[in-house]
Amino acid sequence: MLDIFLKTLPFFGLIGLGYGAAKSRFFSEEASAALTKFVFFFALSAMLFRFSANLRFDEIFEPRLASAYLWGTAVTWGLGMAVAFLRGLDVPTASIEAQCAAIGNTGFLGVPMLALLLGQEAVGPIILILSIDLIVFSSLLTLLVTGAREGHMGLGILWKLLLGLLKNPMIVSIGLGLMVSASGLPVPEAANSFLTTLGNAATPGALFAIGASLASKSAERIQIAAWLSFAKLVLHPLFVGLGVYIFFPVDAYRASVAVSAAALPVAGNVFILAQHYGIAPQRVSASILISTTASIVTVSAIIATVTSWWP
Repeated sequence: MLDIFLKTLPFFGLIGLGYGAAKSRFFSEEASAALTKFVFFFALSAMLFRFSANLRFDEIFEPRLASAYLWGTAVTWGLGMAVAFLRGLDVPTASIEAQCAAIGNTGFLGVPMLALLLGQEAVGPIILILSIDLIVFSSLLTLLVTGAREGHMGLGILWKLLLGLLKNPMIVSIGLGLMVSASGLPVPEAANSFLTTLGNAATPGALFAIGASLASKSAERIQIAAWLSFAKLVLHPLFVGLGVYIFFPVDAYRASVAVSAAALPVAGNVFILAQHYGIAPQRVSASILISTTASIVTVSAIIATVTSWWP
């Protein structure tokens, strides 16, 4: 575990650097927002497009892995909803808590960190996992929140949902990359070089942006945030582990990628959704802060455990 911990330390060090720069006000909130926008729309999108365009579809989509991750995430999501309902929460608030419990920071943290720790072969499964998070569970959240508020599920809601997916640069970049890959045409060397240079900015930029965003987060509703962090860091990888090792078994390498991705802390885009819908943003903020801090230890422990099972 110590070896894995030392390898993850630089990633969390960059998060800490961003946190310190924003907390000291050397890096303003406006600067943090601009950096996040650059990473989201340009650097990370270039990285995802290049990865997708240079991989075959069967290197990304593996039905058993998709089923296992979908099963484990759905169980965690459902548990988050159930606990919220037991506390008397309404559907929108319960949905946001379920999103905290089951959706990790795969885009900003998982893609760069797991590709380095587990090898470039991890990129295909990570893209699959990211796509499931974005397309299935973000869509489910939107449908439940909008449907509960409007009292019905109409075509208008589905149209807004489709437009939202098409405006997400991560989904668009993966989709376009897969189209290029399916065409069988090689990516020109000059284009690959451009995408590599731009995509290389994603790792330090994303990690610094995560830290800077944490500086504005508050740790309110500690008990609830602690429960959601526990669900995300412990229960989610546990249920995904049951999926990939027992119910829908896949090879040990892909299983380790899925469990490692499930061990990541609460995704920052959950806070964006919470703010957008006006649903418990302080609760989500605290969950992101606590889970990211605790993940310095938990992610290393889980990655060390699953990689020790490789043949």
